[in-house]
Amino acid sequence: MTQKGRLVIISGPSGSGKSTVLQKLFQNSEVPLMLSVSATTRPPRPGEKEGRDYYFLSDEEFQSRRNAGEFLECKEVFGRGYWYGTLREAVSTGLNEGKWVILEIDVQGALAVLRDQPEAITIFVHPGSMAELEKRLRNRGTESEEAIQRRLNVAAEELSLRHHYTHEVINQEIKTTVQHLCQLLTQYHGETIPCSKN
Repeated sequence: MTQKGRLVIISGPSGSGKSTVLQKLFQNSEVPLMLSVSATTRPPRPGEKEGRDYYFLSDEEFQSRRNAGEFLECKEVFGRGYWYGTLREAVSTGLNEGKWVILEIDVQGALAVLRDQPEAITIFVHPGSMAELEKRLRNRGTESEEAIQRRLNVAAEELSLRHHYTHEVINQEIKTTVQHLCQLLTQYHGETIPCSKN
């Protein structure tokens, strides 16, 4: 019989390096990880595939499934009229297959999931200070001053709620952060499962 997996929630402000950390974590961890695929009402971008990047739903289907309680968490993001959410069935399927399902979601989403799944492992990733976060956002060179300020305001709010997470990881150097997360998940796994050395 397959041992049931665990739910792992990873959050952190924009610019904290979550996506890069997760990419490396999947390459290095021997724990059977699976990234949860979110549902959205926004149209696919070039190169995006159904079921790999998102589950693309119509507004009508999304709201119907929302009303039926099929989402662990969902919200309208950035006021653009597009909805995003985590489908309960997709998560439970992965857990029942023995996968450790990773949810990369914002703090409000995490708090909603925790009300339903209080045993989830929660990890908050950030760069250590608002000054460092602002530096990283500006170094991207991809956003307007207004967008940067909006992200910084959201980040300040998220940082103020990080005490809701079991673990806080400061991402100053990717390799060290990934090693830390590998060790953390291995401890939860209850076995001596090393990270690969790649």
